Amino acid sequence: MHILILGAAGMLGRKLTDRLVSGTAGLSPDTLTLVDVVEPLAPAGFKGNVTRQAVDLSAAGVVDRFVATRPDIIFHLAAIVSGEAEADMDKGYRVNLDGTRYLLEAIRQEGARANTEKYYPRVVFTSSIAVFGTPMPPVIPDDFNLTPLSSYGTQKAIGELLLADYSRRGFLDGIGLRLPTICVRPGKPNLAASGFFSSIIREPLVGQPAVLPVSDKVRHWFASPRAAIGFLIHAATCDLAPLGGRRSLALPGVTATVAEEIEALRSVAGEAATRLITRKADPAIERLVSNWPEAFDTQRALALGFRADASFEAIVRVHIEEELGGRV
Repeated sequence: MHILILGAAGMLGRKLTDRLVSGTAGLSPDTLTLVDVVEPLAPAGFKGNVTRQAVDLSAAGVVDRFVATRPDIIFHLAAIVSGEAEADMDKGYRVNLDGTRYLLEAIRQEGARANTEKYYPRVVFTSSIAVFGTPMPPVIPDDFNLTPLSSYGTQKAIGELLLADYSRRGFLDGIGLRLPTICVRPGKPNLAASGFFSSIIREPLVGQPAVLPVSDKVRHWFASPRAAIGFLIHAATCDLAPLGGRRSLALPGVTATVAEEIEALRSVAGEAATRLITRKADPAIERLVSNWPEAFDTQRALALGFRADASFEAIVRVHIEEELGGRV
């Protein structure tokens, strides 16, 4: 089995690669192609064939040579995050939209080659709950209309429509995953507007200060990195027939307010950790957050076998187990 991961150097890409080579993913790749704007790390202990390359996937023709190797499963994780896409409109559309369109078109052209076997890969596309915007109900149903209120959300919504159309026409077998906000993200803060959801947990757990730019009352939809990798792997292997033409779906998660996040931190790490959080309002972030969804009814995903974290405290404990050696 040949697996291609676009965006393999990012947090999800690295963790997905590690899970795939661990032998615990239910997939047995003998060939991995890992691609990103910077060269991905070599997976430790993998005995199969590995190709690692740093390329600009938003440039026309670049992705074609990777698709020409006919990977069985393609994980399309490559994107720039919400805050950066909003700040730089040209870059956002080039990376998040053009990169997706080039990938899907490369698959179509590869399948159209004369005198070759049919090419019909599984494509797992990481979308976002940013495809939804106000006005919306407190709990968003599976059939709610897409009304993105950011360039990032618009780019992801267009990607979903393209994925569905190329699947409908029989060029590929695609599924779009509207990922919850991934929390607690390891490493340094990125340019995502949602980054503070992780930083107010991640930094205090190692004795560092964190800034909270929004109200404690803000509620949002979360999943741990561990749950997100589980979503990706399940999407690569499950039967997609029940999706019909609606190829993208919201995934199960945990709904929590910022106050509940902080209470989970207090429960795990004590009062001293919560005192490291400083409240400093940021009107720009508050405006963005006010348009974000709070909770979902994810019956379609649950029926397909996708599973969420048990609680926000469980999400915090995942971070401690995976990134801090199990100790605070």
